[in-house]
Amino acid sequence: MTTVLEPKLCLTCGKAVKGRTDKKFCDDYCRNSYNNQLKAENINLVRNINNALGKNRRILESFFAEGEEMAKTTKDKLLQKGFQFKYITHIYNNKKGNTYYFCYDLGYLPLDNDWYLVVKRKEE
Repeated sequence: MTTVLEPKLCLTCGKAVKGRTDKKFCDDYCRNSYNNQLKAENINLVRNINNALGKNRRILESFFAEGEEMAKTTKDKLLQKGFQFKYITHIYNNKKGNTYYFCYDLGYLPLDNDWYLVVKRKEE
């Protein structure tokens, strides 16, 4: 009785795979496509977060007059421009105990009555 082995099929396109017994793909294109699909979800997540951080930074930057390092605005104005408070790069607590929230080099300090102080990070 002769046993006929079923040909291994490519994980991407389903074609028969020739070569080593542990080979999973018919060619480099299929191997790359398979691995790119595995990473696509994480790549999209990171891309979307980076886009939101960049947009937040541009919005904060829009409140500065030329040459100024501080500005004030309201929560409503930030939200109208599409600012998303959940996306920040880091938090800074100063010696007075104030907490600043940053998008890269630009940040904001929540004040009373939904006002915000927008600041540029000073070079150290």
